[in-house]
Amino acid sequence: MSSRIRLEACNEKLAAECQSAGYSGTLIPYKCDLSCEEDILSMFSAIKTLHQGVDVCINNAGLAHNEPLLSGKTDGWRNMIDVNVLALSICTREAYQSMKERNVDDGHIININSMGGHRMVPSADEHFYCATKYAVTALTEGLRQELREAKTHIRATCISPGIVETEFAFRHHNSDPEKAAAVYESIKCLKAQDIASAVTYVLGAPPHVQIGDVQMRPVEQVS
Repeated sequence: MSSRIRLEACNEKLAAECQSAGYSGTLIPYKCDLSCEEDILSMFSAIKTLHQGVDVCINNAGLAHNEPLLSGKTDGWRNMIDVNVLALSICTREAYQSMKERNVDDGHIININSMGGHRMVPSADEHFYCATKYAVTALTEGLRQELREAKTHIRATCISPGIVETEFAFRHHNSDPEKAAAVYESIKCLKAQDIASAVTYVLGAPPHVQIGDVQMRPVEQVS
């Protein structure tokens, strides 16, 4: 089974769980290859057709490959740029255009960044990944400035977590599952709910408050 099919099945399962739990709103899964601009544009077109447009865009997708600067494969570097930088930028552009054409002036674009976007980890297999996250830091501030120049009240925010217990490490170290497991076993890590709480906090800030970046680590994390 391909990773895309697994992801789609997982999202459909999550949507069903949200519905059965009685949460307000509806989670609607949509399969999209974020390394393909055509897929992204098709997704935004579907959102426009089915749901009018986007008021809040949370750029959460990101990945890392074990590809050091001195010996890494170009394909791995390119995939990190495609997903971590270009897909984020395309989604941001399309979300803003959706807000603009509907006169939405109180929208929000939130980039799930990383502490890797604020300091370089002393580990060769993360250096290129950190470079893409430094790009996210710069892109978010650039976005904030352009939104001000456009005289909108749309806000832009980064949320920069440290180690979060997800599938990230197992995909990063896909050839060494023991190393991946050790990442999460070494300390009490952040959970996905912690990041969701940060998103809720940012969205709930008064309209005149611009939260630029939320940096958050597990208490026991050293770097």
